[in-house]
Amino acid sequence: MTRKLLVVGLDCAAPKLLYEEFRDELPTLSMLTSDGLKAELVSCHPPITIPAWGVMVTGKTPGELGLYGFRHRKPGSYNEFYIANSRSIKANTVWNVLGRHDMNSIVVGVPPSYPPRPIKGVMVSCFLTPSSDSVYTFPPAVKHEIESRFGKYVFDVIYRSEDRDRVLREVRNMTKQHFQVLRYLAASRKWNFFMFVEIGVDRIHHAFWGYMDKEHHKYTPNNKYESVIKNYYKLVDEELKKLLDKIPKDTVVMVVSDHGAKRMKGAFVVNQWLAEKGYLRILDDRIRPGTELKNVKVDWSKTIAWGWGGYYARIFLNVKGREPLGCIDPREYEDYRDMLIDELKKIRGPNGEKWNTKAYRPEDLYPEVKGDPPDLIVYFDDLYWRSAGTLGWNTLYLKENDRGPDDAVHDWYGVFSIYDPEKTITKNRSVVKIGEVHNLILELIGLEN
Repeated sequence: MTRKLLVVGLDCAAPKLLYEEFRDELPTLSMLTSDGLKAELVSCHPPITIPAWGVMVTGKTPGELGLYGFRHRKPGSYNEFYIANSRSIKANTVWNVLGRHDMNSIVVGVPPSYPPRPIKGVMVSCFLTPSSDSVYTFPPAVKHEIESRFGKYVFDVIYRSEDRDRVLREVRNMTKQHFQVLRYLAASRKWNFFMFVEIGVDRIHHAFWGYMDKEHHKYTPNNKYESVIKNYYKLVDEELKKLLDKIPKDTVVMVVSDHGAKRMKGAFVVNQWLAEKGYLRILDDRIRPGTELKNVKVDWSKTIAWGWGGYYARIFLNVKGREPLGCIDPREYEDYRDMLIDELKKIRGPNGEKWNTKAYRPEDLYPEVKGDPPDLIVYFDDLYWRSAGTLGWNTLYLKENDRGPDDAVHDWYGVFSIYDPEKTITKNRSVVKIGEVHNLILELIGLEN
């Protein structure tokens, strides 16, 4: 027997907020997460939006997908990169499997889904969409349906900004519009599976976490934005209630996030550290703070390694025969990786405090490594410190993100729950791995992969 399933994707939703701190003020989400199976979701390596949602809907690891983040280095280059998109997903998604069984899906905003690909049902692409001028739906005619009723579709907002009032207004308006579209599609289409991801949760965390978290270095008591995140969760709760009113009462509802969130302690300037250690040879005497590596003179013929910024650090080695001016003998490649891992783990905080830093070879994390991975994947102090790839600073430790205001980093643990109005679910688990969700979805609908 098959069942309808709604997957409520809340990008970056944190268990501590949803399950504990805000629980009493979120009647809809509390009902969905308390009356059934509730667990913490363990995200993937790395725990970021791309690749995490792709892992969830395919059951494959980032290595098997060849997805290691939003950007990927072009092979053989030092500063060129390409952006992940829907074509990066070669494995079967949940909706691919359902389509083969003649089941209809509605998929909205699940990264990476731009450009939209043909499915049996309807797809609206994600925050990667360049603008509403793009073809962002399948079938293409659905775009006109949406815009004639709800105006130009908003995929994302600029959230790294000092204008917090604008960010707040735009995130809330975007989320309201998204739910209007979700309700319309739920009521106007036949479907067996409905999955959406609301990116606004992630954006509100990054823009306002420091105003809420009393342990954050930015926090000041009784500030005007102290309740912004809680009030945004309440908005999502209200909008979700309206969506549930539009779907069959026996629909199974899964609430899930791709990773969690926690306060950002700062950003570690990884390329300056590499330069100070002699791994990266910089030729410029004076560099303005915040200068990108691509705008700095580098002696690549004598450079061992360089890095990228982000919620985790990607370290690349300069290997003979692989990079244009490679200086590492391929026979010494593993020795250099071992040496860098040891050095990275020794890094301490700005006050000499010990950090819980992890550095991995991609092949140690994944059963298969496809695409264009970095040579090392590095999490500074268990993700509390993000990686800053720019140069010219007078310190290795920045209190702010070098790419604009950002209060939060990602955490390993997200949310996962299953609400079954017919009470047929008997499994009780405290932890669910993100790669398991693909098969759990198919089981709930009544299919095997």
